[in-house]
Amino acid sequence: MKKNKAADQSKLELFAENTPEAVSSDVQKAESLPACSPEDTSVAAQDAQSAEIICQPIADEMQAEPLLVSADASTEVTVSRKVQFDSQKNKKKLTRNILTYRISMSIFFIIACMIAVVSLLPIVLTILNSFMSETEIKTNYSAVFNSLSGYTSSTKTYLASEPKLKLIPEMVSFKQYAKILFDSPTYLIKFWNSVSLVVPIVIFQMITGALASYSFARYRKKRREVLFFSYIILMLMPFQVTLVPNYLIADKLGILDKPLAIILPGIFSTFSVFLLTKYMRQIPSSYVEAAKLDGAGEWQIFTMICIPMCRSALYAMGILLFIDYWNMVEQPLVLLTDPDKQPLSVFLSQINSGEVGIAFAASFIFMIPPLLIFLHGEQYLIEGISRSGIK
Repeated sequence: MKKNKAADQSKLELFAENTPEAVSSDVQKAESLPACSPEDTSVAAQDAQSAEIICQPIADEMQAEPLLVSADASTEVTVSRKVQFDSQKNKKKLTRNILTYRISMSIFFIIACMIAVVSLLPIVLTILNSFMSETEIKTNYSAVFNSLSGYTSSTKTYLASEPKLKLIPEMVSFKQYAKILFDSPTYLIKFWNSVSLVVPIVIFQMITGALASYSFARYRKKRREVLFFSYIILMLMPFQVTLVPNYLIADKLGILDKPLAIILPGIFSTFSVFLLTKYMRQIPSSYVEAAKLDGAGEWQIFTMICIPMCRSALYAMGILLFIDYWNMVEQPLVLLTDPDKQPLSVFLSQINSGEVGIAFAASFIFMIPPLLIFLHGEQYLIEGISRSGIK
């Protein structure tokens, strides 16, 4: 580039010195001088011709340079217009994508709100109706309670009249709660039956599940993988399939119609083993190796490394187990024939239509323990389930 610029500069200087105007002025000066010999005249003519020959290419090159500059300028304008067009096109596409995203999210939000309202409506009705008097409840739901069999025609079944559903009670009443908690001891007996069944199941299942999960996570041999696969198969089976074998085993052991008939099968459930095994396998092996180098044994590794790192999974497992066994109905009905030993969940299913106010109040109190436990450990529940690999 520097050489080309120097050559162009020298050409320009030569052109400035040997232009036709300069040559003509030199000729005029020469004419004004005294007459020269024919030899001098011929030499001057030759110099003029050589100057014209040298200047002509330079002049042509100087005339071509504006054309090149104009071509480059037009190219730059075309490129700038194309870039401008592409940017406008990208802006329109981005605006369209943002609008589509907002519309889809709005539709999703509306659908989610509708599902939430439909899901929460029975709970809201239960809570609000528990503060209504017996007379108001019978007035609102008499069409349902008095026509449970319905008005039967040849092909369809109808209610005799239209029910009246009210969210806000006309007069707040606490008679149902007073009758349940103070006047009748049945509810409290059933409540403590539920507590005495659920709490041991949750505690001992967490202990046995943690020990078994540590074994499956630490020692991955072929036989243990086969045993773990059998655990998964048992977990996928509904409890109705194993209910009859549990009944036969409880009868053989002599624990039928006793709380142990429900507690023992619950302690050795497979769900906690599956959940904690998936979680413990995500613990880095470098932690275990470092603990072994420090002289830690298996029990110390289990209690000081695995259990603290699985705290969120233990919280999640405890919440899910409590809610599951708090709502159990079939196992107590089959394995506990004595009504005084049955839990509160069975009591709620046996309340007749003449005690609807008590049923609403008992249902609301029945929801409080699992709801409090869920709200207390909601963060651990989400973290434990997400990190354990359950989708």
